[in-house]
This record gives sequence, structure tokens and C-alpha cells, in this order.
Amino acid sequence: MNTLPSSPGAERTGGPAVRIGALVPLTRPGWVEAGHHLLAGIELAVRDVNEAGGITGRPLEVVVRDTAADPRRAAAAVDELARLGAAAVAGEYHSVVARAAAARADALGLPFLCSSAVLDALTEQPTEWVARLAPAQSHGWRVYADFLLGAGHRRIAVATQPSVYWASGTRILRDHLAPRGGTVVELDASTLDPAALCDEVARRRATALLLLTGHPEPAVSIVRAVRRDPRLAAVVIGAPAGQPEFAGWAESLGGDGAAVPFLRYLPERLTPLGTRVGAALRERLAEAPSFVAFEGYDTVAVLADVLRSHGVDRARAAGSWPRVAVEGTRGRIRFSRAPGISVWQWTWPPLQVVDRDPAAPDRFRILHSG
Repeated sequence: MNTLPSSPGAERTGGPAVRIGALVPLTRPGWVEAGHHLLAGIELAVRDVNEAGGITGRPLEVVVRDTAADPRRAAAAVDELARLGAAAVAGEYHSVVARAAAARADALGLPFLCSSAVLDALTEQPTEWVARLAPAQSHGWRVYADFLLGAGHRRIAVATQPSVYWASGTRILRDHLAPRGGTVVELDASTLDPAALCDEVARRRATALLLLTGHPEPAVSIVRAVRRDPRLAAVVIGAPAGQPEFAGWAESLGGDGAAVPFLRYLPERLTPLGTRVGAALRERLAEAPSFVAFEGYDTVAVLADVLRSHGVDRARAAGSWPRVAVEGTRGRIRFSRAPGISVWQWTWPPLQVVDRDPAAPDRFRILHSG
């Protein structure tokens, strides 16, 4: 069992530990870098909660389970965490994995606060048991589509791979762009190699190519091919799913990875809590924290508030989502019912379209805010 120790001060308080579960991708084929950032935020928040006295005098303990981007593994982990007496489950980055976890949590009556997954249909039917911090895909990707339109792009190619998440993103883009004069051309990156994909982008006269693919491959190879193709010198490469957020992107691509706009769930200025947490995360990670790390911290901050206010009874905790009002690292967090969204949703986290500055790829430029 992978658990985080409580702080020494919290261990001296009365009562058994309050246990929560954390679902995190820590091994391949999961996005390991995202998983480490998510876990760093969760770990830091658990430490802070315990240093502040825990959950009404009881230490907060987190049981971490590696999902490895496997929906079945995530569902099994939710089963295990329920048997271990977890008061709630937190985390997950991959949308398809979070959907499996949400379905299982709903079936078991176990509160699940999803940190980072954005797929609109997180559960098939409306549920009282699941809430989410990350913005729904339909919200964020429409903002991204508006950014493309504002930058003058009307002919947009998308390099995709088979996935519910990528298919959903393609549909959102097409539905939003078509009434506004935009067209979306879908290119299957699982059958077209990077050179053939470049040929199609040139033939279709697209002015933007969006990477709706996994990272590092085939995303890295596609970027390199486009950057070296003189026919595509004016084509903007985009990555709405956020692949360029992490240091591994810059390490793999160097200057080729700059000027690739992506969605980032941060405000222009963090809250005072966010500024303090950001400094602590930087020290813990030995690099700049991503927005995913802040999502991890905010997840535990919300759960701690819920458990302090409403106790560890699962039904009472889940029933408290609409009454949450927590100052997080990125703003005040409240949950509501959004049209077309089946879970309790923070409406909405701050959202930006940013890219890495070609003059300094470790620096980000804000291009658009939503």
C-alpha cells in the first residue's frame, strides 16, 4: 500500500486517520509527468492540512494508486479504496480513465473529486457522487476555437488518434467553428506517418494543425516534420490538450516546441495561497509547477473542507458539493450544475491559451483568456 505519512504534529491528535484515495498515472502508458505533478500537489496539500490540525483533530492520510492510464485498473482501485474505508477519492488526469473511476464511484456511493480530466460525459447519467475541478472539454475547447478564429484561422486540420477524448474534441471544434465559417479536416495520425500527414495539410491548404494525439509520440515526430517542411512554414501548430505545458515537451523539441498554443487552467495572477503553494511546489518538483499540480492541491483543499464541515460519512460528504466555497490556489471554488454536464462542476476555473516563447522556451506567453 502506498500511503503518505501524516505530519508529526497531526499524529499526536486524537482519533484514527481520515483516509482518502488518490488516482494518479505514475507509469507508462500513462502521462507520467502529469501524474507526478498531480501527486506533488496532492502531497503538499495533505501536509498543509495536517500541519493545520488535520480533519477536526484527526490526521489526513492518502492512499495513492497508480492508474497507468488504464480504465480497468482505475475502476479496480476505486473498489479497493472503498473496501479500505476511504471517505472520498481524488485525482486522475486521463479523461477516459477518470470516466471509469467516476462510474465505479457512483455505483459504490463513494465521493469522487476529479482533479484534471475534462471529458464532458464523465458519467452516463447525472450523479450526486462526483464533482470536478477541471473545466469541461466543451467549455475549454470552445474558448480555444474562438482563439483560432480571432487569429484568422478558418481552415484547420486535426491530427487525431482513436479515442473517445480526441473524438469528442474534434466534434466540439467542428460544431463551434462551422457556424462561424471555419472548417475542420480530420487526419488519422494512426495511419498517416508524419511525412504523409504534412502532405495532407499542404494539400488541404490548412493554416493550423492541431495535435489531438498522445505525447511524446506521435506528437513530437509530427511537430518536427511540420517545422522542417517549407510548404508549412506559415502553419500554426496547436495543442489544445496541453502537451506543451510540461518540461518534457521542451526537452524533446527545444525551439521547435515553442509557439504551439495550448489550454492552461491558470489565472494571470494566482491567489495569495497560490503564490505560496507555487513556491513550495517548485521546491518539491525541482521545476516550475504546471497547472496540474495546482489542481492536485486544490482537490485536497476542497475535500478537507468538506470533511471538516460535514464529517466522514460518504453520503453527507457527497451531498455537500453545492455548498462548497473554498479559496483555492486559482480562485474561489464553488460547484454547480452546468448544462450538459452530469457531475457537479466548478464553473469555471480560470482558463488561458498560452504558448512557449520562441525567444525563451521556458517562458510562457498568454495569447487569450477565457
